Formats: sequence, C-alpha cells, structure tokens
Amino acid sequence: MAIYDDIFSWEGFGGRLRLASGTCRLRIFDLKKSKIEKLTVLRPIIVVVSDIPGQDMSVRSCAGHIATMATGQFDIDPQRMLWVEYYPASEYGKEKRQKISERYDAVEFTWYGDRALEPRWKPLKPPMLDIVKTLME
Repeated sequence: MAIYDDIFSWEGFGGRLRLASGTCRLRIFDLKKSKIEKLTVLRPIIVVVSDIPGQDMSVRSCAGHIATMATGQFDIDPQRMLWVEYYPASEYGKEKRQKISERYDAVEFTWYGDRALEPRWKPLKPPMLDIVKTLME
C-alpha cells in the first residue's frame, strides 16, 4: 500500500546558496498494509525514488542526503527499509534509435546515527523486483 506518492524536495548543503538542493519523485510503500498475501519480509517499507526531468541534481548524486531527509521526515526505521532508485526507459540519438531499458537499483547505505552515507548500488532482482513493479502499477 502506498503511504506517500508525490514530489519530494530536499534542502542542499550551501545555506542560502542551496547547493545540491533539488526535487525528485518519492514513493513509499508499506508491505504490512499491502494486498500481497502470505508475504513475510524483513524490510516492509519500500522507498522508490526517481529523477524528475530537467532537474540539476540527480537522485543518484544525492542518494545519502535524500535518504537521510526522507527517513527523518517520514519516521522510517532505516533497518526496516529497502531503498530503490528507478530509472524509466529512455531513447536518445539520431531519430531516437538508441534505447536504454528501465532500471531498478537497490541502494544500501552505511548508517551513522540518523545519517545515510556510503551508498552502494546493485540491480534489484526478482522476486523483490516483481513486487516493486507490482506496487508501482
């Protein structure tokens, strides 16, 4: 069940200069409240972030900062959360002949207190990939 699905803004590091601030699409799902039956998971909160076209900062470049702010704002226990970055399919090149497939990356952080640091990305694999795709439909 989706508990949040909207544009999320994060403050940057530069005080008044607002360096590294931006916005992204943020979706938070709680599997404990979902209709997926007979599912037992250690991380029932799934957070899916994705870029908004035209933004200066990407979710990949600010992953730890966004995770720190989102877990604090939505009172999410980082140890019970799966963080996923979603990149939709895209086309580029002359006459849009080149294609990049959609991608889902799971991101693991090292948590120092309430701060997410040292992100590590890996492709999200089935069966969790299938669950995330179902949730996003």
